[in-house]
Amino acid sequence: MIRSGSDRTRRLVILGAAGRDFHVFQTMYRDNPGATVVAFTATQIPGIDDRRFPAALAGPRYPAGIPIFPESELEAICREHRAEEVVFAYSDVPHAHVMHLASRALAAGATFVLPGPNDTMLKSVRPVIAITALRTGSGKSPVARWLARRLREAGRKVAVIRHPMPYGVLLRQRVQRLATRADLMDAQCTLEEREEYEPHIALGTVVFAGVDYEAILRAAEAEADILIWDGGNNDFPFIRPDLHVVVADALRPDQVTTHHPGEAVARMADILLINKIGSAPAADVAMLTDRLRAINPRAGIARGDLPVRLDDADAVRGRRVLVIEDGPTVTHGGMAHGAGHAAAMAAGAAEIIDPRPFAIGTLREAYEAYPHLGRVLPALGYNPSQLQELAETIERANADIVVCATPADVAASIPIASRVIRARYDFVEDPTAPLGTLVDAFLAQKTPI
Repeated sequence: MIRSGSDRTRRLVILGAAGRDFHVFQTMYRDNPGATVVAFTATQIPGIDDRRFPAALAGPRYPAGIPIFPESELEAICREHRAEEVVFAYSDVPHAHVMHLASRALAAGATFVLPGPNDTMLKSVRPVIAITALRTGSGKSPVARWLARRLREAGRKVAVIRHPMPYGVLLRQRVQRLATRADLMDAQCTLEEREEYEPHIALGTVVFAGVDYEAILRAAEAEADILIWDGGNNDFPFIRPDLHVVVADALRPDQVTTHHPGEAVARMADILLINKIGSAPAADVAMLTDRLRAINPRAGIARGDLPVRLDDADAVRGRRVLVIEDGPTVTHGGMAHGAGHAAAMAAGAAEIIDPRPFAIGTLREAYEAYPHLGRVLPALGYNPSQLQELAETIERANADIVVCATPADVAASIPIASRVIRARYDFVEDPTAPLGTLVDAFLAQKTPI
């Protein structure tokens, strides 16, 4: 934000988590002579708060790059760098969390800024369908995969642009084109990245991701005639969508207006998709429908489910089972457990092993940071040392069977002595409120073949 009539450069700190923060910088501040970003902060993701945003990405106004510090040091950063504005740029946090950060910024004398979609969304020359969500773990990616396959079967050339997860060397991750498992290896993708990219690649869809979304968008446009934005957390899209589908979790009907920016995303939606209806009571589905209609009466309503299947359910029956769940879903997503726990229980596991006594290092810290976690192990693997901690924790648990409900093949990344049974889930639309009908209406109007 630049004050009207001011010819003085404002000094800013951007609060982030290695994703939207970098995009906000590149779209709003990198080439803005009225603003100087003196620091980024980082949170949510371990090991990303002792880096520097590289000069080669920051542009000529930042020959030394931009330092990244822990968010916990916000007040000291504001004092040391004489910051006049604090810009909030990450997602899936309670509204109160945002305002606590605002209070800290205001107490330090800074103006608190929430950048909006019009300032940060890029315009594509291709039609764009965005899949976003009210909360992490609502099932965005299965919906994006279902949509990509459906479009491809209709003769479309499809590319997926994935919300960023640049947790490694930022300069190497400027523009990533991922079409094969070898590409994942070459890119040194973390377990969290593989969870998102592997299932798309297995279906033959090329994924674009990285740091510089202007360059990423142009690369994707060159290969496809329609783009899918596969969102992360509950963030709004980086690319302006022609059709915006927002996924709501029927297992969390009370979280329509509780988190940022999920509430804003729901209010932006063209289609509100109520997901996981097969696992939720009918009363909760009805409650969620009413709450969604109350904040966005113009959006179409669709419904669907994510039925879970085990590769070998018989192998789980009567055994001591360790359940590995998708990390973000059960950490900052707020779920006590996920699809793996439900599948193991349904298959007749004799015992779900509590991983907490066996957790080490950052995994133990995760249980302390997220006390809502149940008897499941979050699949955290943001760096090699954390992958080693995950492997040692699994070994210490000494399970008969490991049920793994992450979309990535964890056993391909770390050694696991116990037999691993994967839990899989794909989106299935409700024939009484199908998503496909609403998407087809959009395609007929906007992108006729």
